[in-house]
Parts: sequence; C-alpha cells; structure tokens
Amino acid sequence: MPRIALYPGSFDPVTNGHLDVVRHAIPLCDKLIVAIGVSSAKKPLFSTEERLEMVRAMFEPIARKAGCALDCTTYDNLTVTAAQKAGATIMIRGLRDGTDMDYEMQLAGMNEAMAPEVHTVFVPASPAVRPITATLVRQIAAMGGDVSAFVPPAIAKSLKSKFS
Repeated sequence: MPRIALYPGSFDPVTNGHLDVVRHAIPLCDKLIVAIGVSSAKKPLFSTEERLEMVRAMFEPIARKAGCALDCTTYDNLTVTAAQKAGATIMIRGLRDGTDMDYEMQLAGMNEAMAPEVHTVFVPASPAVRPITATLVRQIAAMGGDVSAFVPPAIAKSLKSKFS
C-alpha cells in the first residue's frame, strides 16, 4: 500500500520554509500531494493558478530527485476531508515554534476525531527558516524590501513583478 501524504497550505508565496518542509516530508511517503487551500474569504496576492505553477516548479525537482511522486491540487473544504478524498493517510504539518505547536496539536486532535485513518506528522523547521512566514515575505516585498533570503530566486522575481 503506497504511503500518500497531503501537505496543505496557502503557499502565497512558496517560501524557503515550505521547501524545507517538503525536503523533510518526501522520505516519509511514496506520493506527496501539495494541496492549496482556496477560500473566498481570503484575498491572496497570487492567483490559484499562479500558486499551482509555483508549487509545481519549486517542489517537483525535490520530489523527482528523491523518487517520490508529486501531485498538486486545490481544495475548498476541510483539510482533513481533502486528505480523505486524495487517499492520504498522512497529513504533513510544518512547525516553526511553540505557538505553531499549540495550534497544530489542536488541529491534529480535531482531525483525528473526524478521520482517525489520517495521521498528522509534524515536521520541525530547520533553524535557518524558522522565522519565515509567507505573510512577512509579502509585507517585506510590498515595501520594496529584499526577500531573496526567504524565497527561491524565481519567487523573489515574481514578488518583485507583483509590486513593481
């Protein structure tokens, strides 16, 4: 039985923190599904299509090198429901700090109550990427700051283009 993992997020934009989580998650599964949450209540900087392109471009080389299948998709329902529909039995969640841990433990408990067959796996962020959030990256880029230490070069270029 293949080990299928779902890595959910907004990926607005993809950051070096996301890359770090993927590098650590890939060895845990045979197939990684990166799922972009889409909500009408949120106004992302990048369109859903742009985010799907970014995710594919940034994560595909990592998956290919490791021999792991990669799929990219969107969802607009409960994350645990998206995992079930995808056939995932592993949900990947990145942790930067204790605040993330408290929140993610609550989510994991609720998800387990709704779908006991989906197991949450926490991936701690490497020290170099712990302070990175997509929100801060967007704010820095919007104010003309240099985000090259926080995102891959292609993403930095896309951010610069968005704010020029």
